[in-house]
Amino acid sequence: MRFGFTLPNNWGIEDPGAVAQLASQAESAGYDSVWVNHHVLNVGYVGDRLGDRPYHDALTMLTWAAATTSRVRLGTSVLVLPYLHPLVLAKAVATLDVLSGGRVDLGVGVGSLQVENDALGVVDYDRRGAYTNESLEVMIAAWTQTELAYSGEFFSFADAKASPKPLQRPHVPIHVGGNRPPALRRVAAYGQGWHPLGVSPEGLVERKARLVDELEARGRSIDEIHISIRADVDLRESPPGPDERPAPFRGTVEQLRESISRFAEAGAHEIVVSVGSPELARSVEVLERFADEVIPAFTS
Repeated sequence: MRFGFTLPNNWGIEDPGAVAQLASQAESAGYDSVWVNHHVLNVGYVGDRLGDRPYHDALTMLTWAAATTSRVRLGTSVLVLPYLHPLVLAKAVATLDVLSGGRVDLGVGVGSLQVENDALGVVDYDRRGAYTNESLEVMIAAWTQTELAYSGEFFSFADAKASPKPLQRPHVPIHVGGNRPPALRRVAAYGQGWHPLGVSPEGLVERKARLVDELEARGRSIDEIHISIRADVDLRESPPGPDERPAPFRGTVEQLRESISRFAEAGAHEIVVSVGSPELARSVEVLERFADEVIPAFTS
């Protein structure tokens, strides 16, 4: 079992440098990866949580994290592709992959916050799935082809060149977020990883069976897919504070170890820890305690 830690760039913590510093702490503590969150506007449930407090940019934070680490993988959990242009994103991600020595994992999703999608105006909300699929095809082309040509509903170009190319081959691994059938089809079509949020071990077993069918229909195997579970973790037994998000992984260290064991049996390869709190000290506490009291039980 591998373990990752999510930087709380989405919790209104004023000092982004202090948030990014957690990446090097996580690396020193023995985590295998660090991840960042993505939204553009403080609207909907994001606005309800943050008001006008900062939600720091995902790729900027990840670039800073890359500069202060040397070993951990660098993931996005997840970039909402309907908010972004795929050629611009492909260049940014490829540049970061080269700078980091080939450590980027691109987590992607379609988003579920219609008010944000509509405000950004990139694509109609009901066409965001198609836009995401086409964006992935465009990015893969930009990363792997010398002479770019593409013709689709949203993008059409020919005789183009894109640079730089990622250091990783054939391209930066794509980790698809989401639990529903369209997301599983997207994993099978484009993914090297599946990155669900809020799924139980039982739910993982059920959805993994569907994913196996989708992969086999495309001549692929589940062995090609890295399954990383994003999980809110809280090692306190008391109730969460009024500004904090309840954590599914909450309780004693023994209870947390048991939950992780159940995910391992269900087929997960990695647990990505997140802390739903606006207090940086809470993230530091969970990072350290999880590394000291949980990770050794699965790596020794």
